[in-house]
Amino acid sequence: MSQYDVINSRLSRLDTPDKATGRALFIDDISFPNMLFGALLQSPLPHARILHIDTSVAEKLPGVKCVITAKDVGLTKYGVSPARYDETLFAHDKVRYVGDEVAAVAAVDQETAQEAVSLIKVDYEELPAVLSIEEALAEGAPQLHDEYPGNYTAQVHQEFGDVAAGMKECDLIKTTTFVNKRQDGAFIEPPGCVAVFDLHGNLTLYSSTQVPHYVQRTAAMVTGLPVGKVRVVKPYVGGGFGIKASANANELSACFLSMKTGKPVKMNLSREQVFKLCRARHQFIHKMTTGVKKDGTLVSLDHECYLDGGAYSSFGIATVYYAGSLLGGPYKLQNMKYDGYRVYNNKPPCGAQRGHGGVAARAAWEQQLDMIAEELGMDPIELRLKNMMKAGDVTCNDLNMSSMGMEECLQAVKDGSDWQSKKGKLEKGIGIGMACGFFVSGAGYPIYRSDTYHCTVMVKLAEDGGLAQVYTASAEIGQGSDTTFGMIAAEALGVPLTDVRVMSGDTDMGVDLGAYSSRQTLMTGHAAKEAAEDAKRQVLEVLSEELSVPVKKMDIKKGVVVFQDKGVDFSGLRTRYIKEHRGWTDNPEGDQLTFREASRIAYLAKGTIVGTGKYKPHELGGKYKGAAVGTSPAYGCSAQVVEVEVDLETGKITILNMTDAHDCGLAINKTSVEAQMEGSLSMGLGEAMFEEVKFDKQGRVLNADLSEYKIATAVDMPTIKTIVVESNEPNGPFGAKEVGEGAIMPTIPAILNAVYDAIGVRIFELPLTPERVYTAIKEYRQRKEVS
Repeated sequence: MSQYDVINSRLSRLDTPDKATGRALFIDDISFPNMLFGALLQSPLPHARILHIDTSVAEKLPGVKCVITAKDVGLTKYGVSPARYDETLFAHDKVRYVGDEVAAVAAVDQETAQEAVSLIKVDYEELPAVLSIEEALAEGAPQLHDEYPGNYTAQVHQEFGDVAAGMKECDLIKTTTFVNKRQDGAFIEPPGCVAVFDLHGNLTLYSSTQVPHYVQRTAAMVTGLPVGKVRVVKPYVGGGFGIKASANANELSACFLSMKTGKPVKMNLSREQVFKLCRARHQFIHKMTTGVKKDGTLVSLDHECYLDGGAYSSFGIATVYYAGSLLGGPYKLQNMKYDGYRVYNNKPPCGAQRGHGGVAARAAWEQQLDMIAEELGMDPIELRLKNMMKAGDVTCNDLNMSSMGMEECLQAVKDGSDWQSKKGKLEKGIGIGMACGFFVSGAGYPIYRSDTYHCTVMVKLAEDGGLAQVYTASAEIGQGSDTTFGMIAAEALGVPLTDVRVMSGDTDMGVDLGAYSSRQTLMTGHAAKEAAEDAKRQVLEVLSEELSVPVKKMDIKKGVVVFQDKGVDFSGLRTRYIKEHRGWTDNPEGDQLTFREASRIAYLAKGTIVGTGKYKPHELGGKYKGAAVGTSPAYGCSAQVVEVEVDLETGKITILNMTDAHDCGLAINKTSVEAQMEGSLSMGLGEAMFEEVKFDKQGRVLNADLSEYKIATAVDMPTIKTIVVESNEPNGPFGAKEVGEGAIMPTIPAILNAVYDAIGVRIFELPLTPERVYTAIKEYRQRKEVS
């Protein structure tokens, strides 16, 4: 039985009716009178010097209203991290990948805009291109950015403890190399926007973004408008997964086109352009050496990683840090060394995707831990339990485990999957594997250096009483955050969710850093709780004056005022309320004072009741270079068991069962928590089994559509068992923390370990296509025959 009235339950999402009936407005549904349509001119070459741009023919095409290039918009550099602003809106000296933006057009319709783009003539001097990490780092390789020599976006060199000394104490040392592949976000809705520049000099940008706040700042910086004159509004969004977590050239082009024409401008990317935009998962090459004692105690980790970054930095400077820092937990590890290299090349830039920076690293290490367990004769679960951190522990790289339900997660998946009766006892071709995961509950610091609050929330009580309006600039992108904040506010205020309305996704509503790094439940949830409590306090203070009852002897629960002492006479307040509502058929009755009456009386005494809330984390992390990346007020953790069947004659893998346990601190909406877990499992399965963005020798994407770029569908999904673990996070609202990204962490290594259990062969490269798996089986058989 839950101690709560609203949260920690199962409630329908607030956006369900609109989405189920088709009333939800996505960016392509938004239209304005006299609206123009924009299109981008993108480079056909991976690397070339721009000699001349001629827009004259395009400008003369009937229906074209504006053509812009770098000379029209300036060369203000932008990006994600101020430490690596390396993009301008349009290429001006040279293009650096197939898809690099060169110009934009606004016309009366989409067809005219596209035709105008085709009429822009660009003279290029083609330059040698580098399309891989190896080519980019070769001696004498062409340089993408003069200010970043060697084609390094960033290098990270960290050591905690003494890795070399630790290795000398080890009884077993294991080295492996693991390679994933570049991914696409594969969201249903491509990025799009509508920019509206009004007659007062105000710019409003409607965008399918995850981060209205950061887009607002970038748009102001690049256009030169005061930030107060830039407003970003997020409509319903058809998925983001990290790719929509920064401003893009599409949005900025629309802003300039609207400013120059004085008309609204809509710009939507095609699916092919989504692949050119990229900003999704990097390819990682992880080399890890782990040293352990014969009893299974982890001692040292020596880790080297190269990231295939593409032409610009995007999130890359954070990604290269995350790839190392997130291995600090959830295991006790005294010594950890990390050397990371994020490398530029002439392909579309990579960025952040679900489980930012940590997914491939976790896959590599969790697979290696299974190999170590096998050589030591230990059960993989027992190895992990032996080394598991507990609440209150601090990692070698200064990450604080304020809560840690990992032991409970491991026990849950062990029991829930019948691990004991299956491990080592399945027939050839059928296997079972497990792994653990670990991720932040919100980045500890903003992307730009600032003391800003990470989020603010207002809870306004309707002047006539009975309704609480929650105003937040947070980003509901399909994950259910509006419902979460509505439930938190309802619980804190003491009213049912039906008495709460949530308005979100608008920078005019406050500050919120957005939907990334699994931050919103903990951070915006904190602010929502504080704002609702502030509103409730104001109502109770008025009641205290009106009824001569101390505030501490009153509360609001389930929409009524609860008095500790009996016999409180509130008849005078009710009489006042009913006099204002003569003729109304729903006036309150009975022996309880309702929230509707109480909030109306509070308004009559004080005016509009507005509760405010805010949140930023306490000081986090160490003092070493890069210490901010990986810090968080809390960490989510998870464990997973996967069962697979492998056809030994074709290499085809079928996922049979997945059992996942996730410590979310406290489940605000249990149904949404389980949905996020299932979504993570689906994405992890897709990355493990199918996903790879492929390029030809000219740097062009070969599979730039969802027909040739394979993702997991309902047909591929097995039976899933989700188990919610609640550890009561002290830094979270009502004890809640993340679930949105952390649940993906164990999926890939659990599949890899299950495949090994089925076929007896380790595979260190993704995706697990039938060809790759069959080749591994065939080579294993040949080695056995020779030996």
